Amino acid sequence: MQTITDIELAGKRTLIRVDFNVPLDKAGQISDDARIRRALPTVQHAVAAGAKVVLASHLGRPEGKPVPRLSLQPVARRLAELLARPVRLAPDCVGGAVESLVDHMQNGDVVLLENLRFHAGEQQNSDAFAAALARLCDVYVNDAFAVCHRANASVVAVTRHVATCAAGLLLETELNYFEKAMTDPRRPLAAIIGGAKVSSKLAALQNMLQHVDKLFIGGAMANTFLKSSGCPVGTSKVEDDLLEAAAELMASASRRGIRLYLPVDVVAARHMDPASATRKVPAREIPADYMALDIGPATAMLYAEALADAGTIIWNGPMGVFELQPFSNGTAHVVKSLAASNALTIVGGGDTGAAVHKSGMADKVSYISTGGGAFLTLLEGRPLVAVSALLEAQQRAA
Repeated sequence: MQTITDIELAGKRTLIRVDFNVPLDKAGQISDDARIRRALPTVQHAVAAGAKVVLASHLGRPEGKPVPRLSLQPVARRLAELLARPVRLAPDCVGGAVESLVDHMQNGDVVLLENLRFHAGEQQNSDAFAAALARLCDVYVNDAFAVCHRANASVVAVTRHVATCAAGLLLETELNYFEKAMTDPRRPLAAIIGGAKVSSKLAALQNMLQHVDKLFIGGAMANTFLKSSGCPVGTSKVEDDLLEAAAELMASASRRGIRLYLPVDVVAARHMDPASATRKVPAREIPADYMALDIGPATAMLYAEALADAGTIIWNGPMGVFELQPFSNGTAHVVKSLAASNALTIVGGGDTGAAVHKSGMADKVSYISTGGGAFLTLLEGRPLVAVSALLEAQQRAA
């Protein structure tokens, strides 16, 4: 795949699709600028190469119309601080005024377009909206891994309208790490899959059985597997319509010789409430009026011991309701297991990445992905539509 470093950028209007979908507090200030920082290498490369840098991103869910509180103005301010150079916020992301602004840019200038999702055409993958974006550039660069699983105009349709298309440094890094883990991994290859729903992870679990040596399951989704195995699960969240699928997955793992690990104990409470009294109980002895909300200490120890010899570890999804302190220990223990490991450790984005950052041990993990949904799509063995569009554009130009 052609990347930004393969292209002569001097004097060229370079549209870079980044992911600046940062969390904002009630005052409208950025509460975590990690996504902005992860895009800096690509932006800095373009600036140093003398490009006229036009950045595009979405923020939140404005549903196709302007929403003042979701303006990218706070992002423009923070980016200017991080780059130590001016960043001008355009009045919109398409249209005559924006085109005029871009036409008057000097080499090395940086302009941030206003929120792409202020226009319905972005999420509709509108060809007309994509063509309007393409009028702003000579070169298009996709560096927004986190939205690469979505057929949006700024990552898919736009590639049909720009002659020169490339991947950014972050997108390149994301794909390289995933390839290291899945194509020719250091073995044993272990996958830890958690989160709330089996339904959202079933395709990933089925695909991972073709690759992994060990599979660990946690989070509320483990309850469906436990119930399928004959365990009473009290009032725990369970997807009863997937009990058969869970049983088949466990049988498939057994046939393939894959070690599949389920919780042997849990932290249970009557309510999902930090004030609710908790009990640590064996997974087969969850009281009828209690729900499992985290893996227990014996499970955390079992998982740590089983991960100790892994050559590669992929993790997506927390082990419990980690946002609430009484149910956060299981996830924290998995972070410690990864931090202590000599394996290549790759963590999926979203809640899992947040848990690692919260632990203060992010520097002990090989790589934390910026994408939750995009990472899960790769775990499922499916192509990312935006990456496919980028490759097709590069083939057309060859």
